[in-house]
Amino acid sequence: MNFEEAKDYLLQKARAMGLEAEVLATETREMSLSAFEGRLEEITQATQGGIGVRVVVEGKVGYAYTEEKTPEALDWVMQEAYENALLQTGGDAFIPAGSALGRHDLLGEGLSAALEEKQAAALAVEATLRQDARVKQVPRTAYQEQEVEVVLGSTKGASGGYRAGVSVLMGSAILEGGGAPKQSWNVDASREFHALEPGKTALELIERTARLLDARPLKTGKYRAYFEPKAFAQLLGVISFLFSAKNVLEGKSLLAGKVGEQVASGLVTIVDDPTLPGGIASRPFDAEGTPSRPLVIIENGLLKSFAHNSETARKMGVESTGHAQRGYKGVLGVGHSNLFLKPGAGVRLEEGVLVTEMMGLHAGANPISGDFSLQALGLKLEGGEVAYAVENFTVAGNLLTLLQSISAVGSELEWEYWGMALGAPMVEVAELSFAGA
Repeated sequence: MNFEEAKDYLLQKARAMGLEAEVLATETREMSLSAFEGRLEEITQATQGGIGVRVVVEGKVGYAYTEEKTPEALDWVMQEAYENALLQTGGDAFIPAGSALGRHDLLGEGLSAALEEKQAAALAVEATLRQDARVKQVPRTAYQEQEVEVVLGSTKGASGGYRAGVSVLMGSAILEGGGAPKQSWNVDASREFHALEPGKTALELIERTARLLDARPLKTGKYRAYFEPKAFAQLLGVISFLFSAKNVLEGKSLLAGKVGEQVASGLVTIVDDPTLPGGIASRPFDAEGTPSRPLVIIENGLLKSFAHNSETARKMGVESTGHAQRGYKGVLGVGHSNLFLKPGAGVRLEEGVLVTEMMGLHAGANPISGDFSLQALGLKLEGGEVAYAVENFTVAGNLLTLLQSISAVGSELEWEYWGMALGAPMVEVAELSFAGA
């Protein structure tokens, strides 16, 4: 029995039991190749998949999943979900009305290259890095890819599936050339393996790291901050926590109750677009079968909407935005896809600190309070030019205050991939606290 047949079997059983039910099946294939000292050090491949059921019984929701597709396993999973629902205490759960969603292939031939080509890509990143005399260590270079197939159906009419995937090339290097050695990393991601360029990934990494050599201490104080696109994209990943309606309802977002209010600089427009052509995290519909559409979260500084699944939308009296997220093992949540800060008129470098890389984002930023204190790497700017590299420093503030203090937005978008795609141009912040020497 394949996933389609298993989904149909489960929905027939749910109807026979008089249940509202949603069936979500996913299969994920992952491969990772890493190179070290001119040879392939590690090759791993794994495939994981299963089928999860969400049922509603008397307004109470129950979940269960199985990784087997036999009739016995499917009978068990439906019964388990039913009994789990009965264990809940009240509620107004529901399965949203759905529609025929079609079958979509967003990946095509994107990962179809021979294994030898992918091995060569990981080796080429390392080889290019080692050609530079300033490179003293190459801790890691790797190629990774992920392919996922999704099948969804419900007793309320949702029916569809899609295939998506991503290929990722990465490297890290330690350079010496004056003062303390500096380490940095670079990651490039694409839906198309052949769009990746190992030489470019390596040379960009060398360039990004070499400019940090011969660093001087930074005097503690407040400076105008310029975030390079990838550095701000990393920060946007933390800020995205504030946009989830689930976090709002759980009292975990500073933006609760602020829809319609000015929460950021008028230069800030933030969009999540799962329909973005070629987007690394694009998808035709969400985990409940709500068709994807672009969502403007902040427009010219005004908070327009949170990201919703059907459950959060009903509680807040709005429509789902198509941001339901769950795996076959999980429960209903909210997740972003291609989240980006819309480019602006441009940034003109003046006096301040150019932040090139953020570190420790998970430990150093509290998305609930919005306060952050993060280790970073960067360059001191004087007279609109790079004056010198600065030693590792700490940049601190509050995420909401930072959004309100953005004084210019660059014109070119760059992307990072953190499970979701995060895009940002160069960003200027009028003033931030820096702790250096």
